Amino acid sequence: MFSLAHYARIWLASARYAITRTLMFRGDFFVWALVELFWMSVNILMVSVIYEHTDTVAGWTKYQMMLLVGTSMLIQRFLMGFFWSSIFEMGRNIKSGSFDFFLAQPGNVMFTATTRKLDPDSLINSLVAVSVVAYSAHQLGLHPSLLDFALYALLVVCGVVIHYSVLVLSISAAFWITSAQGIEGSYFTLSEFSRLPRQAFHGLANVVFVWALPMVVVSNVPAHTLLHGFDLGLTAWVVGMTIAWFGVAVFVFHRGLRRYSSASS
Repeated sequence: MFSLAHYARIWLASARYAITRTLMFRGDFFVWALVELFWMSVNILMVSVIYEHTDTVAGWTKYQMMLLVGTSMLIQRFLMGFFWSSIFEMGRNIKSGSFDFFLAQPGNVMFTATTRKLDPDSLINSLVAVSVVAYSAHQLGLHPSLLDFALYALLVVCGVVIHYSVLVLSISAAFWITSAQGIEGSYFTLSEFSRLPRQAFHGLANVVFVWALPMVVVSNVPAHTLLHGFDLGLTAWVVGMTIAWFGVAVFVFHRGLRRYSSASS
């Protein structure tokens, strides 16, 4: 049984390698950081343009919406920075048989396969997302307590874990099907909903995108916590969804491992 310290050492070694590689290819780092910054700027500009023509959207004012969008971007930057490259490379490795490398490593296969790479450009841009949240909170005159900040951080972590679980669950389909291509685009499509207020969804859309799929609540509930304070029901809902989605992802991943045919088989 490996300890948390063992996994921490593995992760730190991977992080050092990722940073060293980034320093070797500085041009790629700056280009991708600017691309992500441009994408984030477009999202913020879109909010500004919309609120030139209206005062509220689904009951949300301009800076409340900016806080929601900033929270969504923060969760996505953390996801992209810590897990994105590793998870989508995992799908290609399963198809090619290169997944053998992770089976030969000491420790949990799912951990090593999904945390091997970091994207420092995304992590740097998480500071921009934090700035958007802080600026919006200042414009709204919010004064969150330390408990509100702690809950916000906890809910952001839950959001990252939920997104991570959905991605692992999706890419694990590569254990059963020939190709998992198209999943990346589908994820981006679904993640667009995380920047919309929960109150904007009605009928079937509310059932699918608020209750069945977690894309909306992962950003709405942390934003709600900063705006309105602690809500036991919403917090318990998100924590419960985090545990459930992570548990399903672990189960499906390990079931998929049983079907994996290595390059040598």
